[in-house]
Parts: sequence; C-alpha cells; structure tokens
Amino acid sequence: MPHKGDYGQKKVHKVMKEFKRGSLRSSSGAKVRKHKQAVAIALSEAGLSRKQKKSAKGSGTFKTAEMSQGYRKI
Repeated sequence: MPHKGDYGQKKVHKVMKEFKRGSLRSSSGAKVRKHKQAVAIALSEAGLSRKQKKSAKGSGTFKTAEMSQGYRKI
C-alpha cells in the first residue's frame, strides 16, 4: 500500500523536471529562472508547504497558556 507522502514526492519530482527543462512557469505566466522559486512552486503544488506551516505554529505555547489562566503581573 502506498504511503501518503508518495504523491507529494512524485509531484515535486515532476515540477523540478519541468524547471530543469525550462518549461516551468509561474502563475503570472513568466518563466521560472530561480531554483528557490521552483522549489516553492513544487511544495505548494504537492500540498507539502501547508503541512510545514501547521507544525511550525505551535512554538508560542507558553504565552497562550499563561493568557488562558488569566495570569497578570501587577
């Protein structure tokens, strides 16, 4: 049975091949010339960029726990 990440890996591979061939275009229709931009497009199309953002949001847990208890310095 295939893993859930297989689709994302295949999509990233496909988009990066398009970039190497020179046929990858951005949403505005301009040709993509930078490698970093191609990687960003590949992750976005594969749906992997959303997963990374969700996992990075939990960094400020101490502040939110403090606020939820109504703690206030006087």
